Amino acid sequence: MTSFGIFCRGVACTVLLTMLPGPLLAAERTLLRDMIGQMLLVGFRGTAVDGYSPILRDIREHNLGGVILFDRDVQLQSAERNIQSPEQVRALTTSLQANARVPLFVAVDQEGGRVRRFKEAQGFPPSPSAKAMGQGTTAQTRFEGERTGKLLADLGVNLNFAPVADVDVNPQSPAIGALERSFSADPDLVALHAQAFCRGLLAQGVLPCLKHFPGHGSASADSHRGLTDISNTWSAAELRPYEMLIPLKTSPLIMTGHLFLRQLDDAYPSTLSKSVLTGLLRQRLGFEGVIVSDDMQMRAIADHYGQAEAILLAVEAGVDVLVFGNNLDYDPEIVPKAIDILVKAVEDGRLAPERIEASHDRILAAKQQLYTRFALAR
Repeated sequence: MTSFGIFCRGVACTVLLTMLPGPLLAAERTLLRDMIGQMLLVGFRGTAVDGYSPILRDIREHNLGGVILFDRDVQLQSAERNIQSPEQVRALTTSLQANARVPLFVAVDQEGGRVRRFKEAQGFPPSPSAKAMGQGTTAQTRFEGERTGKLLADLGVNLNFAPVADVDVNPQSPAIGALERSFSADPDLVALHAQAFCRGLLAQGVLPCLKHFPGHGSASADSHRGLTDISNTWSAAELRPYEMLIPLKTSPLIMTGHLFLRQLDDAYPSTLSKSVLTGLLRQRLGFEGVIVSDDMQMRAIADHYGQAEAILLAVEAGVDVLVFGNNLDYDPEIVPKAIDILVKAVEDGRLAPERIEASHDRILAAKQQLYTRFALAR
């Protein structure tokens, strides 16, 4: 027997189910689908939503856990996606939350420097890169975290996929060093500045998310474009920021990197590796929060694994929230597809229902840091 907790129609309710492999009863299936919906965070097209928007269907019908905003559409090669102005973003996030049964994670990548979705051209203030912050004091970095958090909170964004906890091992690394996304080549300084930035965000009611575990800073390739093997460049020093920050409960979320590291797993990249996520991150380092995947549509995953198998491997490995940016590729049906894949895995006995429940509980615990009540006023 397993106890599933679910928040429905603004009322907290606990349902006890006995679930064995095989076809589910209608009530069991509905409950399971709602819990899995919380494990998905997706991107979408549009600067506003209406009754025909697939994202609103996903929020209303599939209990979607979160959304991510982008300033440009990569697949369409368009300079516009979800962001036009501060006023427009506020209206968009308000509309999305108003349709949710459980408050949404509304996420964005707002690291500073070159990696930020809210830019001056749309009326937003500038912010320095992590490298620039790392050359100053931690007090200044905390100030930048607070300033970023205030901006995001005012826009209705409550989750920032930042700061980067990668160590600047390779300054020419195309995804990290070359974009000035790392605070420092010194792992202790990375930890101190990441902690300061996290504290600044949290002070404004915005959740941080450390990334990219177990360390992207030495990579000579970009996992957006293909398989990134760091076996010959990575060192245990790249774990140092996590070793320092996890015991302090600095961040309630950590994002995986799509990084192949033979020393830890000679079969799967970190996002799909139980050895890395459960063995190392959970058991050895003691992380109890939410493990978030990097975008599951990045080429490092999408070009090497079938969609269904990648989803199942990630959840089996320990991922709690699956991110589909829907930007490198666009699939308005990704939410029901992913839910169907995971429901079938439970019915077939590949996934235990307790595995879904564990992720669901961690997600709601993180959301509880944002809201004194889970339920939205209906």
